[in-house]
Parts: sequence; structure tokens; C-alpha cells
Amino acid sequence: MTRCDFFMDGDRITGFTVYGHSGYAEAGSDIVCAAISAVVTMAETTINDVCGEKAKVRVKEEDARVTLTLPTSCDEEETVQAVLSGLLLTLVNFKEEYPDYIEVLEV
Repeated sequence: MTRCDFFMDGDRITGFTVYGHSGYAEAGSDIVCAAISAVVTMAETTINDVCGEKAKVRVKEEDARVTLTLPTSCDEEETVQAVLSGLLLTLVNFKEEYPDYIEVLEV
């Protein structure tokens, strides 16, 4: 199962960790893992490369783990929060469709 933890400070999403393989299918054929990877990559790229923020990103290949942590404040805070909220909602939609393969939590 893939677990997606969103870190909250009040209403502000301060980052996320996504880790684990969904187990939906064999590696290379797993559409759930591929979809999760695509939306997480899109969110990170939008925050850092499009918005120009300096979110810290850590990748641990051996754990299939990606962690993104925002700085204390962002110049494009409203846009960054919209991107992270969109990511959260997208992953919740995936969970509704594939409940045995993905878990989404706000912590």
C-alpha cells in the first residue's frame, strides 16, 4: 500500500511524504503507482520550478519515498497551497477508486 501523509500547520499544508508501493500490480505495470508518481512529480515541479520556491525534496529510492517540505513562508503562498490542495484531493480521489492500495492522511 502507498501511504500519503500531508503535514498540516492549522489550515496550511507544510509538506508531504509519499511512500511505499501500492501493490496493485507488478513493478512496471502498476497503474496506481504510476498515477501517484505522476501527480507528486507535477506538484513538486510546479512548486519549485514554476513558482520558484525552495521546497526541500528528499527521495529515498529504497523505500519508494518522496518527502517535500515547504519553507516557513513562500512568496507564492496562495499558488503553492492551491497546488498542494489539488494534490491532496487527487490522491483522495485515487483512494476512493483504489481503497486497498492507497492511504491518505492529514497529520
